[in-house]
Amino acid sequence: MANFSRRKFLLTVGATAAGTMLVHGCSGGGSSPSTSSSSAPAVNSGTGDSPEVDKVTLGFIALTDSAPLIIAKEKKLFEKYGLKNAEVKKQTSWASTRDNLELGSDKGGLDGAHILTPMSYMLSAGKITKGNVKIPMYILARLNTDGQGISISNDYADLKFEAKADKLKAKIDEMKAAGKKFQCAVTFPGGTHDLWMRYWLAANGVNPDEDVDIKVIPPPQMVANMETKAMDAFCVGEPWNQRLVTKKLGYNAVTTGELWKGHPEKSFTLRKDWADKNPKAAKAVLMAIMEAQMWCDKDENKVEMCKLMEGDTYVKAPSADILGRMQGDFDFGNGRKLDKSPLLMKFWRDNASFPYKSHDKWFVTENTRWGTFTEADLAMVDTVNRSDLWREAAKALKVPDAQIPKEDSRGKETFFDGVTFDPADPKAYLGSLKIKKA
Repeated sequence: MANFSRRKFLLTVGATAAGTMLVHGCSGGGSSPSTSSSSAPAVNSGTGDSPEVDKVTLGFIALTDSAPLIIAKEKKLFEKYGLKNAEVKKQTSWASTRDNLELGSDKGGLDGAHILTPMSYMLSAGKITKGNVKIPMYILARLNTDGQGISISNDYADLKFEAKADKLKAKIDEMKAAGKKFQCAVTFPGGTHDLWMRYWLAANGVNPDEDVDIKVIPPPQMVANMETKAMDAFCVGEPWNQRLVTKKLGYNAVTTGELWKGHPEKSFTLRKDWADKNPKAAKAVLMAIMEAQMWCDKDENKVEMCKLMEGDTYVKAPSADILGRMQGDFDFGNGRKLDKSPLLMKFWRDNASFPYKSHDKWFVTENTRWGTFTEADLAMVDTVNRSDLWREAAKALKVPDAQIPKEDSRGKETFFDGVTFDPADPKAYLGSLKIKKA
């Protein structure tokens, strides 16, 4: 990675811009710098450290965890850091995100995106591209933790499934005996929602490859497909779980923090070739997104954030269906509620933005469990995950040293069923799992 070295990536922050960066830390409820659309000039404007280009083309899916990209655009943070022609383009599905990242902006596609974390590894390995061509990617930040959900059709309202769903396997076995399979929808094969659905099924004794059918549906189409009885369950990000409840078409079995509290979710990714060619621009776009994450996580900004996101340009869902869960208030649609829950989606607090390599090891290992990767693919983590660049951006943003993670591992992780993942020994984790392909 000589082309994208620490020396080349360093970007000196001008005194005027640095003065606006009153960052109070990565932990705690919503500390952030002031984010004004007009107060700060572009960083390093007129100096030799300006971004090599003033344009970047980024993609996002209509999910609330795309908020950092949307806010960076709406609050003119890309402009603040010298990217006055940054574009943020809505994608119809994760497959279209894949296709446009494969193309690159020079061919009408994307330079980077809001992405399902495992997709960066699949692109880099050539697992999901045309002709299995490898498209090396960098993960520069985690966009959020928590905030996804598994939802169930009203046809199963009486079973009241939760994380531990004792009646799930019996119901699925009963359906199989009658010649019908339980239909589960996820957003992309091997993506985070696929992995949460598979983990939940397997933890409750259901083999996701044999006992159910798993189909792929784009996030904004989940609720409509539930309405037409095309599925029995789906796993997706917000606001589509809440939208299902609002329309009284089903209920939520879990918010995914109940499966794994503080779990990693989406990432911000850039094509490696674009970042290597434009290291200062890559730093600039990363800083804009990180500042947006700080803004998004301030409680007093959440009403405005949801209003900005609700229109057709972005999420296309009423802000009322976005706001509650962003504040930690969950109505699962079956009488179960959580108020001011710590399981709300987090963008910055509790180190949500830092891309822990230990978490990416879990994503690769879990996809090894289901046959997408092999143990040898774990070596990709050190080349795809650029936590070093996140640290550089954090220093430029004046995040206190004590609040910048020094280690790339968050340590051992424990899931709702008592299973533990030790990133130092992924093989032991695989060996402990009863239901798997590997």
